[in-house]
Amino acid sequence: MTKTTNTGSQSKQQPGALANLRPLVVDVAVPLGSYYFLKEAFGTSTFAALAWSSVVPAARTVWSVVRERQVNAFAGLVLLVNVVSLGLSLVSGDPRLMLAKDSGVSSVIGIAILVSAVLGRPMMTEGLKPFILKGDPARAAAFERLRSGSAAFRRAERMYSLVWGGILLAECVVRVVGAYTLPVDTMVWLGSVVLVSAIGIGIVVSGGLAAEPMARMITAENRVRPEVAVAA
Repeated sequence: MTKTTNTGSQSKQQPGALANLRPLVVDVAVPLGSYYFLKEAFGTSTFAALAWSSVVPAARTVWSVVRERQVNAFAGLVLLVNVVSLGLSLVSGDPRLMLAKDSGVSSVIGIAILVSAVLGRPMMTEGLKPFILKGDPARAAAFERLRSGSAAFRRAERMYSLVWGGILLAECVVRVVGAYTLPVDTMVWLGSVVLVSAIGIGIVVSGGLAAEPMARMITAENRVRPEVAVAA
């Protein structure tokens, strides 16, 4: 009897910190920097600077779909809302609507996540798995056993999506209010602060209420049934 190891596959399945942060940098830092660069260096209008600064995140979403050769639910939602809201913004020429369109992405995804949790098919689970399974086949097997046989585990799984859905909706409300009550130049950088803060809160709250309890249940399940991690 020998214990199976899968070190090579684990290293491939777990992206590094830079890989995890890259989408955030592209979607937040690049648009923010390009907005001020276009406006201050080239003297473009507020609306034009906002429009051009939206190109990079949209291009990243399209590229992710092309690279993966499949339409990811999140990527599809983000792209659809961006295209529709950008079109409406261009027609109206309203820079505040341009700012509010980013909140539209959050609201649509937030609602979709909440609905998926209520229907028992939490959308956030696939994003959570790499962090709690760590590329370990034994933990993946324990995850599936708990998912089918533990009500507490399923509640935690749903809670993870409920937290993120709620956080995204709250972030949407804050940014929409800010877009129509604060100066545009202020909301450009403040909107990014709100987004990053919402992500930070979501990580902490969802981790404490769902991710960590799920990880502990998986560890306990493997202790109870260690033979699953052993191959003849």
